[in-house]
Amino acid sequence: MKEMTLVSSLQRYRCWKEKQPMVWNTIIKSRRDWSIIPHLHDYGQARAAFSWDKARRELEGLPGGQGLNIAHEAVDRHAAGPLGDHLAMRWLGKTGKVQDYTFGRLRELTNRFANVLRGLGVTTGDRVYVLAGRIPPLYIAALGTLKNRSVFCPLFSAFGPEPICARLAIGQAKVLVTTESLYQRKVAGSRSSLPHLEHVLLVGDDYKSADVPGTQDYRRLMEDASEKFTIGPTDPEDVALLHFTSGTTGTPKGAVHVHNAVVAHHITGKLALDFHKDDIFWCTADPGWVTGTSYGIIAPLTNGITSIVDEGDFDAERWYGILQDQKVSVWYTAPTALRMMMKAGTDLVRKYNLSALRFLASVGEPLNPEAVVWGQQAFGRPFHDNWWQTETGGIMIANYAAMDIRPGSMGRPLPGIDAAIVRKTQGDGGIDGGVEVIQEPDVQGELALRPGWPSMFRAYWNEPERYKQCFVGGFYLTGDLAKRDKDGYLWFVGRADDVIKTSGHLIGPFEVESVLIEHKAVAEAGVIGKPDPVAMEVVKAFVSLRDGYEPTPALQRELLGFARARLGTVVAPKEIEFLPTLPKTRSGKIMRRLLKARELGLPEGDTSTLESES
Repeated sequence: MKEMTLVSSLQRYRCWKEKQPMVWNTIIKSRRDWSIIPHLHDYGQARAAFSWDKARRELEGLPGGQGLNIAHEAVDRHAAGPLGDHLAMRWLGKTGKVQDYTFGRLRELTNRFANVLRGLGVTTGDRVYVLAGRIPPLYIAALGTLKNRSVFCPLFSAFGPEPICARLAIGQAKVLVTTESLYQRKVAGSRSSLPHLEHVLLVGDDYKSADVPGTQDYRRLMEDASEKFTIGPTDPEDVALLHFTSGTTGTPKGAVHVHNAVVAHHITGKLALDFHKDDIFWCTADPGWVTGTSYGIIAPLTNGITSIVDEGDFDAERWYGILQDQKVSVWYTAPTALRMMMKAGTDLVRKYNLSALRFLASVGEPLNPEAVVWGQQAFGRPFHDNWWQTETGGIMIANYAAMDIRPGSMGRPLPGIDAAIVRKTQGDGGIDGGVEVIQEPDVQGELALRPGWPSMFRAYWNEPERYKQCFVGGFYLTGDLAKRDKDGYLWFVGRADDVIKTSGHLIGPFEVESVLIEHKAVAEAGVIGKPDPVAMEVVKAFVSLRDGYEPTPALQRELLGFARARLGTVVAPKEIEFLPTLPKTRSGKIMRRLLKARELGLPEGDTSTLESES
């Protein structure tokens, strides 16, 4: 596919550096006045000395050599030692309520939930889904599920009914933990189409089972359960996590991760986010997305540090207040939030004492150079971008605490990670062959990783062929286009497919299109990501109508509301444009690439397969 990006991150960085040399000189130099020595202070030495076996030895393993379990490493080993009374998690409610959980208390509560599952007949490998906002039962259920050796699958609560139902069905959910409101609005209507869903546990102080047939009371079950639980033998390759990600066509993909992933979660928290024993850490990501699980739950707990969990939605003043009042030292957030904070200006930041902050990191989409500059201006420290995917399970490429930052760059590969820029080659007869590693600097290709790291996904749920296609020529092909400069820094160029990145979330066009064409007025729909200064991209839909319908503003509003009700505000399109027909290939496939090129005024590229639009 012809690359449609107007200008690459590397080009933006060079233009920006030329325009702002003074800022450049202060930004990229890592701070040398370290009060705490970064774990990764010598990159070359760390890579040379690193092995995954050595990283595994930082963890304890189950007693008696019975394997490796994420929940044991995250909770029980600390609860049984000197960190038993240490604050593991502080929850900040929307209305000002605060709840503290020590490692000892987390062990008791997660034991209770594991016993709840056992009492319900939920066993090893059964899928336990959680659909909730950032509330304590979500975190307790996640860890209790892992103790029971069942599979934890988080769902983003802002999704609409259809994406939720699809994910529950694909993974054949046996248990769903959710609130009464979310259940009634997003699940109850499709319950009959989910034959594997045996148990729905509702969270909430005012819940009454008689009012919601087919559900049970989470609180009562927890009260009746024992605080004693012994984790059974856990093979490191036992399935632990199921995270859904969208592709450009077909149904959502369920990326399967195993208990051995905890080795990568733990060491990347230490090396890429520079966790130290007295840190207060805040990851703003929702556990409905992989960042909120890998780094909002697992990594801070395995490293024995205190984690802040905020139930509230984004609000700049609220966030600054949390950073100040909780004395956050390590902050992990998303570029979309940073851009929204930038709009509020630096005057607001300076009303708060943020002197506890020592490391700022960002993930979810490329971090533009201006945001790095703004971090230095607002906080006295730059933001450190990093890169990874749902499939990789953990951070693969990062700007480290001791590393000079080149604004706009993803950074350099983590110790233990071998990354390359490759181009696909063809075999005899024009069929797919292998890959060729591009050695020259600043040449665009596909970012590829050598398999073998512990958090690498082991499968797409029940889709072996789809999984197999991700590995070519001894590499995992990420689907991201990138470049490597002469010093080894990697630069994101764009997606090799049509996945839309909006506000740190990945949206598959197929899901949106499928819902739009269910409307009686819609004949066809094509969905693209449209560049946006805050959200990176917004979802835009192009729609052709059935005979008898006119493209009116009223119908446009109706379709926007229809999609929002079915998909949720995150996934639903923000814009809808009517077209007489949509560009398609002769085989009938809508050409999203062409829709995007026309929207942005870019060259249309090869149109040899385009169906006549006359």
